[in-house]
Amino acid sequence: SRGLLKQWYQRRVRGVANALDNVDARSYMDRRCVYYKLPLLESGTLGTKGNIQVVLPHITESYSSSQDPPEKTIPMCTLKNFPNAIEHTIQWARDQFEGLFTKGPENTQKFISEPKFLEKQKSPGALLAILEGLNKDLGEDLPKDFSDCIRWARFLFDVNFNHTIAQLLYNFPKDQRTTSGALFWSGPKRCPNVLKFDADNEEHLNFIVAAANLRAFNYSIEQTRDRDMIKEVASKVIVPDFVPKTGVKIAVTEAEAEAQTDTHEEGSGKTDDILTNLSGKMDSFKSLNIQVADFEKDDDTNFHMDFVTACSNARASCYRIAPADKHKTKLIAGKIIPAIATTTAVVAGLVSLEMYKMIAGEDDVEKYKNAFLNLALPLFTFSEPICAPKNKYYEVEWTLWDRFEVKGDITLQELLDMFQKEHKLEISMLSQGVSMLYAFFMPPAKKKERGAMKLTEIVETVTKKKIPAHKKALVLEICCNDEEGEDVDTPYINYLLP
Repeated sequence: SRGLLKQWYQRRVRGVANALDNVDARSYMDRRCVYYKLPLLESGTLGTKGNIQVVLPHITESYSSSQDPPEKTIPMCTLKNFPNAIEHTIQWARDQFEGLFTKGPENTQKFISEPKFLEKQKSPGALLAILEGLNKDLGEDLPKDFSDCIRWARFLFDVNFNHTIAQLLYNFPKDQRTTSGALFWSGPKRCPNVLKFDADNEEHLNFIVAAANLRAFNYSIEQTRDRDMIKEVASKVIVPDFVPKTGVKIAVTEAEAEAQTDTHEEGSGKTDDILTNLSGKMDSFKSLNIQVADFEKDDDTNFHMDFVTACSNARASCYRIAPADKHKTKLIAGKIIPAIATTTAVVAGLVSLEMYKMIAGEDDVEKYKNAFLNLALPLFTFSEPICAPKNKYYEVEWTLWDRFEVKGDITLQELLDMFQKEHKLEISMLSQGVSMLYAFFMPPAKKKERGAMKLTEIVETVTKKKIPAHKKALVLEICCNDEEGEDVDTPYINYLLP
């Protein structure tokens, strides 16, 4: 879309109408429209609800200027130990997918390819957790073939749906009572049952098939959909009987869950032992081709939704919650609310009305209308678009639509001198993306060296990447001081490449 927007801008397209299905995509399009100074008609539906927002260059705020309040989240203790609705088990299954097939392999991939990966972990607890995962994934759980992936999936089934549940019931027996005398397992707390793996159970086998294939994908092992072969191997796996552990703390409230999350085990001795063990095998890891599974709900061949559905239903079975089929699970996991044609028609009509004004070149903000509607009530509200907030340095007013345009391949010192002379501003820091190009606190020798370098040369040196040939401009963020040495807010620099 970045290249498409550039083509639109070059062809003098006069505006953009949005109808996207997620906030990230909307925010991205909004940023592009602000950059190219294009008007935007943002719209969306949510069941019977609909909204329209008009964004006008140099006049109104952008879509990203305001945000909806965050969605309510499921308490951690409910997800981990006390689910009572299918939504809870689906979210738990999504978290399992993320940890097992995305984050874990990503850590393994970085550990093998980035020498300083572990040094970036600031928390001792986080470092130990990563090392323990690496020690398992590159040690006892490292698969050599697909049969190993099946055995891993079989053990995972028992850990999730037998051992963990058995430990929970050991800590809180079915007849457990609270200090007030009430039954612990009452109200929203459903007393779970352990699951015993049954190769003839379709849901149990679905879990093994999906988990084994995803594990195979992570380690670039050839996958298989042969359920009979998978069933045969899984049924022969012997999992040791679980023995409950004493002293295990299980969070009952959200506060306890947060406290456990914030409590980190130092374990420096254990950390050193794992590091020594892994370092000795580093050469053998170089041949591994680790792949990360980024969750994609709309591909029916990648086993992603198969795993989430089977994992969620197995957990639901433990807690006697009605299971959900793959379609319903996808709707809930993807937070999809089915579109209603009536709402879509009303929103499309309202967007069209605002588009007529835009095409006519209307620049009076009072003539435009944002709208919110809910056909279930029914409710229709209209309001004028909010004007873009104004900032100021000296007597110069600016908004989010403004920027400093700088042309030509100049040196850093020339840029600093230009701002001093033309804007009476002293640039104290200059950055491009996450890369710091210049800062007032740099050593004098480095400041002198960078001052004589072309800005493009500095960017390539700091980022260690060549600027793509198709790139026509760089966005440079600046911090500035006025003549009295006070910090002032300013627009960014749009640095046009020669």
